[in-house]
Amino acid sequence: MGLRFTKMHGLGNDFVVLDARLAPLPLDAARIRAMSDRHTGIGFDQLLIIVPPRDSSCAAAYAIRNADGSSAEQCGNGARCIGAWLHRAGVLEMGVAARLEGPAGTIGMHLIDSTTVAVEMGEPIFDPARIPFDAPATADSYRLEIDGERVEIAAVSMGNPHAVIEVEDVRGPRVDHLGPLITAHPSFPHGANAGFVQILDGNNVRLRVHERGAGWTQACGSGACAAVAALHRRHRVGNDVHVELPGGTLSISWQGPGHALWMTGPTCFAFDGAWLGSGPERS
Repeated sequence: MGLRFTKMHGLGNDFVVLDARLAPLPLDAARIRAMSDRHTGIGFDQLLIIVPPRDSSCAAAYAIRNADGSSAEQCGNGARCIGAWLHRAGVLEMGVAARLEGPAGTIGMHLIDSTTVAVEMGEPIFDPARIPFDAPATADSYRLEIDGERVEIAAVSMGNPHAVIEVEDVRGPRVDHLGPLITAHPSFPHGANAGFVQILDGNNVRLRVHERGAGWTQACGSGACAAVAALHRRHRVGNDVHVELPGGTLSISWQGPGHALWMTGPTCFAFDGAWLGSGPERS
């Protein structure tokens, strides 16, 4: 029968969802890379694995694996897709608040309708030691030496590390060049998602994100949260911001320090299937 899966996406940020609530699944890095291949496999940015929660107050727990087989701590678009999947499976009720146990901790969520999900992403973290980011003290901005250029970034964690860079145009060649270099910069010991943000006005921004382990994606939920948090901290945007990504728009709300940040956006079921393998798996 193969390995049953559901293909989903949030604004084009695509996922394969696996149900491992009854028993663990045989998933090593080579198999995940084979599944993620867009020519010979299913194709995805991240793999989402639903497992039993350790915390009895949570409806379910989940793990995240990147397309290259590495682990990830958080994925906002993925969390929304998991919420919609659990609703279809009869676990979550529409309009009823629920909590899920993710790799970076517990998050809250509620389903606005069958495809629109709001997720409580927690409070943004700016302490370099907790991101982690190599800096002596917390600051609004830092300068990184990248390929002979000094690049100003904000560093923030939404449960996973982000570098946020303000640019005049997210579609410029400079962005294409810097994205992979910032993601792998040694100042981020675990790597970072590099988000390039263009401010349109106080309530609207445009964003592109180069993600660890996945590269350029159509949308990055945690990246949208990180970008708004960094800009809000600089008083560059208001409390409610629409983030335009290549795949569509997310709504981010944050009242500032002491408050959790909320992200609202769509989800989509693409298809269900069974993974039968694609021949020898790459090591």
